[in-house]
This record gives sequence, structure tokens and C-alpha cells, in this order.
Amino acid sequence: MPGHNQRKIAALLNQQPLADFKVGVDNVIFSVDTTQNRLLVLLVMRQQEPFLNYWCLPGTLVRQGESLEDAAYRILAEKIRVKNLYLEQLYTFGGPDRDPREAFDSFGVRYLSVSYFALVRFEEAELIADKVTGIAWYPVKQLPKLAFDHNEILAYGHRRLRNKLEYSPVAFEVLPEMFTLNDVYQLYTTVLGENFSDYSNFRARLLKLGFLCDTKIKVSRGAGRPASLYKFDAAAFAPLKDKPLVFI
Repeated sequence: MPGHNQRKIAALLNQQPLADFKVGVDNVIFSVDTTQNRLLVLLVMRQQEPFLNYWCLPGTLVRQGESLEDAAYRILAEKIRVKNLYLEQLYTFGGPDRDPREAFDSFGVRYLSVSYFALVRFEEAELIADKVTGIAWYPVKQLPKLAFDHNEILAYGHRRLRNKLEYSPVAFEVLPEMFTLNDVYQLYTTVLGENFSDYSNFRARLLKLGFLCDTKIKVSRGAGRPASLYKFDAAAFAPLKDKPLVFI
């Protein structure tokens, strides 16, 4: 009898106690090293159990009276000094048994992770070593086994970053105020790979969108011709904000 079975299952579910949660924030902090064409992520080494001496994402438990975003910014401020920064909430990871401490907690506490991802300029990001014995930029292509489910969180963040570059101006959040088109292209190739587009097509598509302002200033780098410096024009981009765009 389907109806009887459904009522029986519902009765059993109603008997389960409500979960008691502790909420943490874990930050996936990416940087782009365009000189060596590397996408990097910031990792710290755990100084206590569980996962003693494992690398992990910078994280913290949320304090009383503290918002999730404030906790995310607090962790950023404790780990790096940086001017240009893009930060966005990523996803909530709350599956049972994602944290070994749950098995030893007599009160049945579950550990929830609200993750954020950030993008910073590698050249501008200064690591803060105070009170931290292990902190380093790791190439995304050469990651160790991370604590908890942080490999999964990082992979999710990497996918989000790639998607954001395809349809939003997130790259201009971390570029200098004035930049060359090649600077933009190098950032994209570092994150998406060198085969995503050739430079000529990328340049033409980007300029056609109409939100880059030519400053009429030229800069010489190497033996090539001087390159034009551009600025991102937020007012010109505003009408396009809610329209589907493909930057690449």
C-alpha cells in the first residue's frame, strides 16, 4: 500500500531530532601569476587535530554577532594584505560526516561550511606570516590532499571562477586601474588555458562590447610596439549588467 508506506516513512522522519550546527567560513582565495602563467590558491597548514599538518583552505568558525561576510573578510585580513579584491559567496557544504569532530561530539553537533571565493592580484597580495607557520600559494594544478572536504570546495570554486570570467567583468576587479589588452588576455589564459581564444579574436570581441576606455596613454614593454592603456568604464557597462554576455 503506497499511501501507508509513505505515512510510515514520514512518521519515522518526524522522530529524528533536529540537527545542531556550528557554522564556519572557508575561503578559496585565487591569485593569477601571469608571469609564469599559473593560477594559484592560498593554503594554510592546520596546527591541530583533526588533520594536523594537513594543508587546508583559510577558514574560521563564525563568532557571535558576526555576519558570514564579516567572517570571510576577517580571514582574508588575517592572511593577506591586498588592495584590489573580488569576493563572492560560493556555496554551502553541509553533508553529514564532512567533519571528523562530529563523530566525537556527544551533543551531535554538525559542522556547516559556508564558502567564499576571492580573486586577488598575485603581485599585490602580501602574505601575512604572523602567528602562522604554514601559509603558501599553491598552483591549482599541483594540489596536495587537503583537510576535510576542501579539495571539493576548491574544485567548486575553480569552476565558478572560470564561469565568472566568461560572462562577467570580474577580471577588471583585480586588474590595475590602467591596463593593456594583453594584460587582460594573460589573466584569461592563465585561468582558462591558452587554447580558449587567440589574442586577435579576444581583443576584437572585448573592444566591441564598448566598456573599455582608451586612455590614449602608451606604454612600452620589451621590443614590441607601445601598447595602449585602457580603463574599465563602469557606467558604459551598467546597461549590459543584466544581459547575457560572452566575453570569450
